[in-house]
Amino acid sequence: MSTSSGGAAGKPPEVLSTMYDDGRRRYMRPRLFKGRFWQARRVLAWFLILAFSLIPYLKLNGKPLMLLDLANRQFTLFGKTFLATDTILLMLFMLSVLISIFLLTALFGRVWCGWACPQTVYLEFLFRPIETLFEGGPEKQRRLDREGGGLRRAMKNIAFLGIAAFLSHTFLAYWVGIDKLFQWMQQSPVEHPGGFLVMAAVTLLIFVDFAWFREQTCIVACPYGRFQSVLLDRNSLIVGYDHERGESRGTTRDRKRNPETDYGDCIDCGACVKTCPTGIDIRRGLQMECVNCTQCIDACDQVMEKLDKPRGLIRYSSQNELEHGRSEFIRPRLIFYPLILVLALSLLGFKLHGIESAEVKVLRGLSAPYTVLDGGERVSNSVRLRITNRESFERPFWIELAEPAGELVAPMNPIRVRPGETETAAVFVITDAGLFGQAAVTGEVPAVFTVRDSLTFLKRTDYKLLGPK
Repeated sequence: MSTSSGGAAGKPPEVLSTMYDDGRRRYMRPRLFKGRFWQARRVLAWFLILAFSLIPYLKLNGKPLMLLDLANRQFTLFGKTFLATDTILLMLFMLSVLISIFLLTALFGRVWCGWACPQTVYLEFLFRPIETLFEGGPEKQRRLDREGGGLRRAMKNIAFLGIAAFLSHTFLAYWVGIDKLFQWMQQSPVEHPGGFLVMAAVTLLIFVDFAWFREQTCIVACPYGRFQSVLLDRNSLIVGYDHERGESRGTTRDRKRNPETDYGDCIDCGACVKTCPTGIDIRRGLQMECVNCTQCIDACDQVMEKLDKPRGLIRYSSQNELEHGRSEFIRPRLIFYPLILVLALSLLGFKLHGIESAEVKVLRGLSAPYTVLDGGERVSNSVRLRITNRESFERPFWIELAEPAGELVAPMNPIRVRPGETETAAVFVITDAGLFGQAAVTGEVPAVFTVRDSLTFLKRTDYKLLGPK
């Protein structure tokens, strides 16, 4: 696999496709070819953009569809609230995502980069169209690069800044909730400096990224391209050039001058290079900079159609298929990845199904383990019950002693717990001292507490009462 875009014969290979030989930045002004893949990508891109913008407003079971509340160490996803203690869920979720990336890359190459990555989606289907609206096509944009942007470029950057501010506010809504965000927007930044600084920093990062850094994010900052040599194999789906069909290349002028030469289908028009957002030549083989955006496929297909030749000179294929005419679908990684993914998702589903609307923990009191009362006839245990309410509304919880026979003294019963918060109730369990005499040498008596709310929640929790041996 090539790790650079290479160079012409007699020249050293390029270090970056977006850099001139003297080290200056080569700004990408790709020509757009609106082919079948571009149309499909546009539909998916706007679906993802709308989904990102609308999810903070949506609710399920009275809760936000997605809320990553770091301040309170709670995460709400699809109507379920997860706590910071749910580390096994986070581990299984991250493992599932990681294996999914491995599997998708082994099957479809860098389909994430070209079709769903926010960098590609927003750049190609939001920021570039706005840039074209203000500055015109690639040639006019290059002229502005040489002569200065003037009013058009200033107006474009103002529009970019406005979009960046909207996106940063939407991003912030995922972490604080849409209600708190609207409240902050009506207040002075002095009242919430932390949130304001996060919003300002994200706005600046988005603006700099899409107004200036652009494809450098994919080539320089993102590690995915450097991992593809490990994640891909020679049977993975990639965007590739059919060397056997295309070579040797010859322009239409060359073909007229040398009609006896056996040229391939590639007319060396350069359309695939002109449309590439990272500036590479796909005809040089698989390259780190290729994000599988399929723009070169759309460009080449349109040229082939004009020449009355079949499409697919550049197409989705695999290295083995392009070089040897065959490709193997079944291979070891496509057996192990799905097995691991099914196992991780099954465990995640099992754990999710077991999540209850409240979490109850029984802890020992902070004072002495037990106290002997009434001249040794009765024993009192100090117990703390920590109750976490996972619902989106306040609930009362009643605490009862199911086993053994005894008296439960609770200063607050029921205890009211606000949504997403945790309250601790201190109770005293008074039992007959004779129970501990029956416990041989252990000095422990098994107990069962029940905690219920006014709806359907009922939790039985085991505990060990302590007393004289």
